[in-house]
Order: sequence, then C-alpha cells, then structure tokens
Amino acid sequence: MNNIFYPNAEQFNNSPIPDMETYHELVAKFDKDYEGTWAKFADEKIDWFKSYDTVLDESNAPFYKWFSGGEMNVAHQCVDRHLETKKDKVAIIFEGDNGDKKTLTYAQLAEEVNKTANLFKNEFAVQKGDRVVVYMPMILEAAITMLACAKIGAIHSIVFGGFSAEALRDRIIDAEAKLVVTADGAFRKGKPYMLKPVVDLALEHGCPSVENVCVVQRNNEEIHWEEGRDHSYNDLIQKQSAICVAEPMESEDPLFLLYTSGSTGKPKGVQHSSAGYILWAQMTMEWVFDIKDSDTYWCTADVGWITGHTYIVYGPLAAGATTVMFEGVPTFPDAGRCWKMVEEYKINQFYTAPTAIRLLHKMGEDEPSKYDLSSLRVLGTVGEPIDPPAWKWYYEEVGNSNCSIVDTYWQTETGGHVISPLPAATPIKPACATFALPGIMAEVIEEDGTPTPVGEKGFMCITKPWPSMIRTIWGDPERFKKSYFGDCKKEGQPVYFSGDGAMIDEEGYITITGRTDDVINVSGHRMGTAEVEAAIKKHDNIASVAVVGKPHEIKGEGIFAYLVLKDTSLASEALKIDINKIIKQEIGAIALCDAMAFVPDLPKTRSGKIMRRILRSIVKGEAITQDTSTLEDPSIVSTIENIVNT
Repeated sequence: MNNIFYPNAEQFNNSPIPDMETYHELVAKFDKDYEGTWAKFADEKIDWFKSYDTVLDESNAPFYKWFSGGEMNVAHQCVDRHLETKKDKVAIIFEGDNGDKKTLTYAQLAEEVNKTANLFKNEFAVQKGDRVVVYMPMILEAAITMLACAKIGAIHSIVFGGFSAEALRDRIIDAEAKLVVTADGAFRKGKPYMLKPVVDLALEHGCPSVENVCVVQRNNEEIHWEEGRDHSYNDLIQKQSAICVAEPMESEDPLFLLYTSGSTGKPKGVQHSSAGYILWAQMTMEWVFDIKDSDTYWCTADVGWITGHTYIVYGPLAAGATTVMFEGVPTFPDAGRCWKMVEEYKINQFYTAPTAIRLLHKMGEDEPSKYDLSSLRVLGTVGEPIDPPAWKWYYEEVGNSNCSIVDTYWQTETGGHVISPLPAATPIKPACATFALPGIMAEVIEEDGTPTPVGEKGFMCITKPWPSMIRTIWGDPERFKKSYFGDCKKEGQPVYFSGDGAMIDEEGYITITGRTDDVINVSGHRMGTAEVEAAIKKHDNIASVAVVGKPHEIKGEGIFAYLVLKDTSLASEALKIDINKIIKQEIGAIALCDAMAFVPDLPKTRSGKIMRRILRSIVKGEAITQDTSTLEDPSIVSTIENIVNT
C-alpha cells in the first residue's frame, strides 16, 4: 500500500496547524529561535503562579532543566483553572466493564480531587515529595488519585494492575513509597477480579517504607484488612473538606515516576517534571488530536502505562476536553463494544493500539458498519507501528475513509508524541510515523551523528532537549546517562537515543523499524528480555535462556524463549507450563511466552555474549546473514534452526 492519503479539509476547522505550510513555518520558528519559541508556548498555555527565569538550563547536560524558577501546579492546570468557564462541562465519562456509567463535571472533579488530596494529607501525612504507589483498575478514583497527588506535590508511581506481587513490590521498594492506593478489585469480561490480595502479597515480603494502604471499594468482594495499615477510601473520603489549595510546584519538581522495562533486569523509574511535561501533553492534544472545547475524546489505554497518563488524564484535562475512561476490554461482551460507545458518546477522537485494531478486525470485521460513527474526526494509534492491512480497515471501515489517522511515535521517556501526522495537514503514508512534531529535533543518524542515507536503517535520535523529556532514572543518574545518552553523538556531544531504529525516505518521511536493543514490544508495551529471562532462570532446571521477539498476528510481537536445560530428560510441555507460571508470578500475564524451544546450547561469542540477532533471525525464518565464525560453536546455529523449524 504505497498510496498517500490527504486530510479531508471539511473535517477540520480552525486547526492550530491547518496545512503543511503552517507546519514548516512553525518548524522554522523553532530552528531560528528554539528557546524563544518554547517560551512563547509556555507563556500562552501554562497558568503560572510565578514566572520562570530561564527557559532552558543546559549547564548539567544531560540533566536538562526547563522553565527554572517558575511555579505552577499540574492539578490546577488540569482542573482548577477551568472552573471559571467550564465548571458544568463534563470532564470525565466513566464506563465500567459491567455497564456502570458515571460522569464528573469539572466542578465535581475539582471537589473529588480536593477531598482526596486532603485525605492523603490529613489521614496519611503525605507531604510534598513523598511517593505514592497506585495499583488501580481503570476507575474514576485512579484519575482522581493522580490529580490529588499532583495537587499536594506528592510523586505518584502507577503500577499496571496486571503486574504481579513481585513486580509491584520491586517498584514500591525502589520508589520508597509511603502510601499504596489500590482497590479491592474490578471487573473484566463480566467477572470480578482482585487487586488487594496482590498488594497484601507484595507487602508480606518487606516494603518497610509503606505506612498505609488506602483501598477503594469497586467490586465489593471480600478482602483481608490489616489492622492499622489498611483503610477504606470510601469511608474516609466522607469527612474530608472539598477545599484544598494547590501546592506551588517548581517547574522541575517531579510529577510522577513510571517504571519501564529496560535491557537489563531491573525496571527503570522514569522521572518526569511538572511544567515541561504538562505543557507538551496539552500542546500535543491540540496539535495531534485537533482537540476542541466541544469534543469528546477516548483513549482506550490503561493509566498504568504512559499513554494513560498523558492521553487519558493529564493531556485531555489540561486541554479542557471531555475524556472517556473505560474499565473493560474492547471485545466484551462482543466486538462491537467500542463502536457502540463511539455512537453513544459521540466520540470525536479515538486512540488505541494496533493490537486492539487487529483483534477488532479479526473478531468483528463488519461490526463498525452497524453503528453511527460519523462523529469521529481523528483516529489514533499508539505503541507500535501499525501494519498496512490493519491501517486500511481502520481507515475505511471505522473512519469511513473520512478521518485522519495519526500513527503516533513516542515513549514513556519522551512524555508525549514526538513523531506523528497532523490530522489537518500531513499527507499520510500508511504504517509510517511521518514527520517530527515542531520543536522536536528528531533525526535518523549514525552513531557519530552523520545522517543515515535515504532508505537505510539508522538510529532514531532526538538531538536537542525538549520540555517533556525524561529528567533522570529515579535514584540512578548514571544509568540514566548510560541508557539514553551513551550510544549516539552529534558534533561530539551525546544526544538522546530512543533505542529504536528508523529509516527516512526521499520525501523526509520517517518509518520506525523497531527496537535495536533487547526489548520486546508486546501489544505496544515494552518488555525487557533480561527481566523475562531472570524470571525463567528461577526454575531449577534452567541452565541458560535467551528470550527474543517473534512476529505475532495480533500482538505485533510475542515472546519466544530458547531454553537450555540442566537435565534434558525433563523436557516436556508440562515444563513449559511451569515456566510460564513463574513468569506470571514474577512479572504478570503480559510477559508470558507464546512459544519455547529446548536447545542444547545458545549461539555465544568466545567472550560469552549471546548472539540474540541470530536467534531473532531463526525465529522469524530469516536467512542467517550474521558472521558465525566468531561463535564459540558455529555449528549450534544449524542445530537450533532444525529444532525450531521442525
């Protein structure tokens, strides 16, 4: 599919970037006066309590600072400042898996945030800078908790509700969290599931920093209550004041930590600032989604991931929009669930993952035609490149060949979109990220900074700091430098390397080609191979293991494990099941292996390094083009090929 699709001008009125001429003009402004142009947007978008002194401080690169000296508050930016003009406008629409429905206006949201902020301060002595771990389902209280933390200056760290007790414990310990906020459970596919028991198990193994656990009642299943530690949110919230003054926050004060898998075993606590993060969240809502005051916007992600942070809670609310929170799964009770909701709520922007699109296409190819989807204006994708067949169905059947598709490229570390089509302006090439957003100096380069030739794979780098970028890895500044500024340079200076490869074509369009490090993209979520391998190694019969990504029809990438056993006589399907049980316990169901192969050894260099590129080629059925002469045992490659391909 090599067609170029042009935006439908009738769909877009008063867009901030209405055409490519405006796009290029804005890019030129950033090129000519980088700091001044960022300052213009910061002055225009942020409701400052105190103005900043310095736009960009590069004195301690790569620990960049933006808008130093300024004071603001993210909860004020998202909620309080709207009360004068939007108090009766719906801020959040909640739809539960079981059909529960609830809306909160901006005035009601402000009250709930204030009461929760007071609860955290008064009952649990949470202060500015304290860490609060949030292990929640997709319910209103998750968003309220995030905003309440922001209101009082506490740093929240949300852990995806599908992660195991061990994964939760590791993140609590690393963040030294004072408070854990959770729910008894939630609903999924019509059935209740539990979260509080996972918290109990995590805390059993020693999380000395945790003083209290605050429990929201959602599914009302019976749970254990630890005397003196566990407290009912629903009871305590009743006696809290609905008045709370926003804590003035320095621009660089941390807003949240979000743990992401790396190519080494320990998850990385990505730290984001306050002012720079919320500025870009709001700007990208306006630019990429063409968000308008009257719009209802739906991102199907979970708040446990960065997409949920920026594009369910912070971005839409900062832009003053109505955002939808959905507790369920897109295919329950049937593959028409999403389209029914689009029709009911008259959704204008719909943002989901290619994994979900492929699943909805497979399970309900004709479902979109059964609903009125005419309210849709922008369709978004996130998490991984979308394949052309899925793009075509999304464009033609969901968007009625009338909507712009924004195939957004970004990461936990970037805070918001960095490469994306602009819905009113960009001629779209399916499955292509297109162009860097204005202000983002994204380049495809070699390690030494020279531009990669057209049509060849290079490194996807951002060569200038930008306001919403990661500030550090919590508690590990050296790892931050090594992880993101240790690979590529430009003009002799380290630049941000995304860990992704990319290609640029003769017209300047950027296509992301996938990870260059040992990270697997499962349903748009990054899983570190080392983290999965560490879990597998906990089985007594594993001598060594290598995990790689394998193309998957629905998930994009699945996890494939090569297993070397201590006792080969015990190789069996039952052993594979046991290994997946360990992975589920250590990490969560999202990291389960789709397939495994028992092999006599792994392809290793003489220095002992496992050649995962060879293993990736084998599992993809590709010809081995890598030089195998440097391997300790070159014959192992054909042995493994025979095992995998029979």
